[in-house]
Amino acid sequence: MVVEHRTIELWGKKVFEKAVVKPPFRNPNPLPDEACFLYVLEGGNQSFSEEEQLSLQQDEAVLMKCGQYMYDGQADPKTGHCGLIAIHFYPDILERLYADKVPNFLKNRSEVQFRSNMTKITAQIPIQKYIEGLLYYFENPSAVPEELLILKLKEIILLLLHTPDAPAIMEIMHNLFSPKTFTLKQVVEAHIFSDLQVNDLAKLCQHSLATFKREFKRIYKDSPANYIRQKRLERAADLLRVTEEPISHIAYDCQFKDVAHFSTAFKAKYELTPSHYRMSFRAK
Repeated sequence: MVVEHRTIELWGKKVFEKAVVKPPFRNPNPLPDEACFLYVLEGGNQSFSEEEQLSLQQDEAVLMKCGQYMYDGQADPKTGHCGLIAIHFYPDILERLYADKVPNFLKNRSEVQFRSNMTKITAQIPIQKYIEGLLYYFENPSAVPEELLILKLKEIILLLLHTPDAPAIMEIMHNLFSPKTFTLKQVVEAHIFSDLQVNDLAKLCQHSLATFKREFKRIYKDSPANYIRQKRLERAADLLRVTEEPISHIAYDCQFKDVAHFSTAFKAKYELTPSHYRMSFRAK
């Protein structure tokens, strides 16, 4: 449920955004032609790209280049809310912003090869103070002239480039608007052990659910639900053989929310309960 949502525009586009939600709250966050800096005000956030997953807590942030994303808000134990600040970067706005002198990260983009679509940022005090200043403007939108918005957008870019995470940030910055394409198989294999549902995977692939299932069947000769369940059970079996982790922990690690359901599914596949399966290998 959305508790609060405010935006501030520059030159007709949403640039600064504040959202407070009450989890559970999972939503797609497509960025087809923009990049985004996402900061956690309260609670936490799980960010998923086509091939990556990042867990963020309060006062942590992520810089995301253009691509397909999901975010999953985590509730603050005291307020029950998840609060987020997003700053959006658009190619045309940045080019207009730096019309007099184009910075290096907007030039020669092909010279830096990107490995990630997003990078985690631990906010230092300057960024925390910057966010505190933004909160005032969300409460007082009439006090935000265009000139100040321009300065605030430039300021966050400078702050990001002078953090300890600057090397990874620079890699993302050089490729903010260079889309990286992913196959359905790459997305699926990256998230078999993520807490994503089949419809979430479809959205990351930019497919309708029906198209995703059809393509999945063509590639894997199986349904998404059965294939993913079998892979998770195989991983659980590996963990039972080589670790001393409690069975409940293994079940949750392999994305089974209910231990009884996990035990039933495991026995159906291996003809032994998880505990008997583990003991059979110890006996050997």
